[in-house]
This record gives sequence, structure tokens and C-alpha cells, in this order.
Amino acid sequence: MKILDGLWVVAGPGETCEEDAAAYLLCSGNRAALIDAGTGLAHQRLCENITDALPAGAHLSFLFLTHCHYDHAAGAPLLSRDFGVPVVAHEKDAGFLESGDSAVTAASWYGAVMPPVTVHHRIEGRQDIFSVGSLRIQALWSPGHTPGSVVYVTSLSGKKILFGQDVHGPLVAAFRSDPDAYRESLEALLKLSADILCEGHMGVIEGKMEVARFIRRYLAAR
Repeated sequence: MKILDGLWVVAGPGETCEEDAAAYLLCSGNRAALIDAGTGLAHQRLCENITDALPAGAHLSFLFLTHCHYDHAAGAPLLSRDFGVPVVAHEKDAGFLESGDSAVTAASWYGAVMPPVTVHHRIEGRQDIFSVGSLRIQALWSPGHTPGSVVYVTSLSGKKILFGQDVHGPLVAAFRSDPDAYRESLEALLKLSADILCEGHMGVIEGKMEVARFIRRYLAAR
């Protein structure tokens, strides 16, 4: 599903399978990036969606993971293999990914086993910057839901786009969730004043006021 020129939803219910969180494809010129990878259960369908959306001659430069959870990250090894793309994640979630920790990654919630995911680039500290074609993509450490949760921010068609996949939580002890860090992260997201929020389970929220209202709903719950 196309959101804007150069931005598509390529995974999630209705796109791949019910178990997948949303995954988003960004493209600028002949370079592209994928944000999250789904479970891998509908890998072939996801590959077809990516290929259908990409312009001729464009190829993936990065696979950005927002956090370590099964529904967002278990498909990463297959995508990395088939598209020859490096996997990017925060250092504080990388260990759970590389060890295939089925408890912290929530795979056990799905009655599944988390495959080990090789992280080729570890985001260290609070932020990192990446280039995809003419796009500048800022990775911001946003802990709370998991220790190494990350949001990605870029500008496209004059709009600030925020990829905040599990802004809604939940906070679970088995995930190593941190309520205080979660609240601080939501407050930081509000200050970004994004025009569009691409969430992992709640769809695409458009308009600065709507994005702010969505984030404040979860702040109020804390």
C-alpha cells in the first residue's frame, strides 16, 4: 500500500500475514531501506511486495529494525540473505537478536522460536545517521518497550515521517520493559512534531495534531 511517493507499507495484516507487524519501505532514487522485517512466515509475499514497489534498478541499502521482537524482526535473516542487505539494530537489543532469545523477543507469545539474527551494524548510544539516496535517516534510541527500541525519522515530500513501531507498548517484564524510560521516550517523540507516524500495529497516523494526540494517549496511561 502506497502512503506517499517513495513510501509504502509492505508487511502486516492484509499485506503479508496476521502475525506480522507492519513493515515500511522507503525509496530515494535507486536506493531503498526497509523498516522492520515481519516474522518470516510470509517471506515470499513480502519479497514480492518489496520488488513490486521498488522502481526498476533500485535496491535495498539497509534493513532497519525498530526492536528485537519476533513480529518485527524474525524475518530479518531471510531478507538479509535474499536481498544482500545489512541488518541494523540498537546494541541494547542486538544480543537478544543474535542469541535468538525467545522470551525477550516475544517469540514464545506466538508459540514460536526466534531464529538468531545477525546484526551487521549496531547503533551505539542515543543516535545514528544513515543516508539512503537523498534521504537522511536519523535513528533515535527510544527505550521502554524493549531496552534497545529505536525510532527512525526522515523527511519525505515535505513531511517529517516518524517510524515508531511500538509507540503503544505494551510494557512487559519478560521484554525487559522500563516504564520510566518509556515515558521519557514518549515525551521525546512528542517534541519531534512529526507529520506522519508509521506505527507497527496501529496503522499510519497522519497530521501533526493526530500524531501528538496518539502519543499523548499512551503518556496519559502511564
